[in-house]
Amino acid sequence: MSASTRLLLACLSLLSLIGCSEPQRDSTIRSRGFVYCGQDTPTTFNPQLIDGGLTADTLAAQIFDRLLMLDPVSHQPLPSLARSWTISDDGLEYTFKLRKGIEFQTTEWFKPTRRFNAQDVVFSFQRIINPKHPFHAVSGGRYPWFESQGFSELIAHIEMNDSHTVTFVLTRPDNAFLSNLATSYAVIHSQEYAQRLLKAGQLQQLDMKPIGTGPFYLAQYLPDDLIRLGRHWGYWQGAAPMEQVVFDISARGTGTLAKLLSKECDVLSSPVASQLPVISNSEEFELMAQTGMNVAFVALNNDKAVLQDLRVRQAINLAINRDNLLNSVYYGTGTKAKSILPPMSWAYNHASQALDYDPDQARALLAEAGYADDLILTMWVPIEPRPYNPSPRKTAELIQADLKAVGVRLIILAQESVSRLSSTSASNSDMQLTGWIADNGDPDNFLRPLLSCSAKAAGLNVANWCELSFDNLLELASRTNQLEQRVNYYHLAQDILDQQVPVIPLAHGVHFQVHHQSLGGLQLSPFGTRSFASVYRSE
Repeated sequence: MSASTRLLLACLSLLSLIGCSEPQRDSTIRSRGFVYCGQDTPTTFNPQLIDGGLTADTLAAQIFDRLLMLDPVSHQPLPSLARSWTISDDGLEYTFKLRKGIEFQTTEWFKPTRRFNAQDVVFSFQRIINPKHPFHAVSGGRYPWFESQGFSELIAHIEMNDSHTVTFVLTRPDNAFLSNLATSYAVIHSQEYAQRLLKAGQLQQLDMKPIGTGPFYLAQYLPDDLIRLGRHWGYWQGAAPMEQVVFDISARGTGTLAKLLSKECDVLSSPVASQLPVISNSEEFELMAQTGMNVAFVALNNDKAVLQDLRVRQAINLAINRDNLLNSVYYGTGTKAKSILPPMSWAYNHASQALDYDPDQARALLAEAGYADDLILTMWVPIEPRPYNPSPRKTAELIQADLKAVGVRLIILAQESVSRLSSTSASNSDMQLTGWIADNGDPDNFLRPLLSCSAKAAGLNVANWCELSFDNLLELASRTNQLEQRVNYYHLAQDILDQQVPVIPLAHGVHFQVHHQSLGGLQLSPFGTRSFASVYRSE
């Protein structure tokens, strides 16, 4: 069933968020918008509440804006809703001058009476850091990405100096602060909309029927079926060329490649590596590639007694043949990972002494630890392809074979979900096959949310590993303004990871995206986020 047919059925069944006026034919959708395939079903439309997935990777860039954005080349923060900023000499106060005249989206459920101002900035961040805020506990009251960064402890308070000036006062200097405000999680909500929901007692609607200042607004959502975005005519950078974007999130019927070839989809995100030759041989489609700031890795659950033994963690690392993974899963498109940080990071340790493939040494370590042939482990595996891992199931099966060769039986627990926060089987498993797409170019964005003690408390540190010496190095790196010293601290932090092996880096993937040749203006970002504000159709 095509996305356009499902749109018609949605209208007839009265399940849409807003009413539909008339049936839309495929040709109408193609002339006035496009269909995007290859994503999961969101649990919320507020990226503040999650740690990744469709909402954070793609939807947030369409619905919301942030104070800052990231330059895709230099990875440095650029103005967005904030037109400029100043930093105090002690590095504790960041004052932002906000743009004027920016309009919030108008929908069937909300029509704004004022434009964006400092109240919206204060509201958006106070909800996160203030436990007494009326919206703090809404939708579960967890802000995993911010918790992993220790954001609430970092912000002393937020001051609204005037209607278009805001000051963030920090408890300590943090070199990554501006970059963090440019991530897809640091979105700005409408305070006026929130106040109206508060009076109506409909607080959760803020997260499921969002209002932002982005180029598109949420027009329709059918879980496990489709999401439709409509053009925000009042967008401050000019209305988007496309009237609508339809996300096909259905798992029914043919696969995503078949939908692309049959023109049910115009864009396919993260095609499986084995599909690339088919796509490349077609003149109808254009294949885009972006070296990603990402990593696929296996997290070893340090809360499990058997994995608290360093020899066992080292043995598992030594047993995995990464070259085989690159050939069989990535088809030569990935890069072997020696570190959580990708080689393109300015803090990457090229002198890393990380252990590599050595099955004989792996057997010896297991025998020394008392597990010659009787060790059984479980590994949680999300099966959805991601830019850092184009085929998680195949990756898991190859790791399973590698471990069997050294006497370890691995039981694979395959799951549909990619969230590390919502699966009981994930938190109870011995290992997790997972990964990370950086939200900005700062190395802190890899190391802190994945492996710090605060990230363990937040649930993002799925290795359940907490090492104070590692955390201290991250703190020192965040406080110094000397780049050479920062690099040294990050190298020392990576040395600890090489020695302790809380996680096993596997590969850094290339982000692929394919689209019909009639579409122009599509972009890729090393951070996974991309706006559709400039997408157009040439035929």
